[in-house]
Amino acid sequence: MMRHRFHIFQFFVLSSIFLPSWVLNNSAKAEVITLAADTFDDKVKEKDTAWFVKFCVPWCKHCKNLGTLWDDLGMMMEGEDEIEIGEVDCTTNRPVCRKVDIHSYPTFELFYNGEEVAKYQGPKDVESLKTFVLEEAEKAATKAQLENDGEL
Repeated sequence: MMRHRFHIFQFFVLSSIFLPSWVLNNSAKAEVITLAADTFDDKVKEKDTAWFVKFCVPWCKHCKNLGTLWDDLGMMMEGEDEIEIGEVDCTTNRPVCRKVDIHSYPTFELFYNGEEVAKYQGPKDVESLKTFVLEEAEKAATKAQLENDGEL
């Protein structure tokens, strides 16, 4: 019995040394920021920051079918400067969803400096979402820089 406990202890010690931290850290939600009516505008208007936001409702079967997709994207995008992953529950934040003109769920929209710059309508997998957000955020940043340079 004592020997069995020692092997379990060894497993946990070794796994904490050799497994990547994202495997051990089950708090993936930290990378996805929940936006609400009182935080949405301030967050998406952050200067030089792209916000990729999922608008959903808990009762939607398409939203449920996403599973951990959004959390997985949040983890994958961790460390990307000036790109944030957010989500809005349209049942509890109707004013936000009305303002952004959300009519179907889930809806994925990219905002840059407070402006909607792109709506995602592609495949629902992490790699496609990541490619989209990186490309569109780069386009939005370049456009904003050109506009700023033109104002000088």
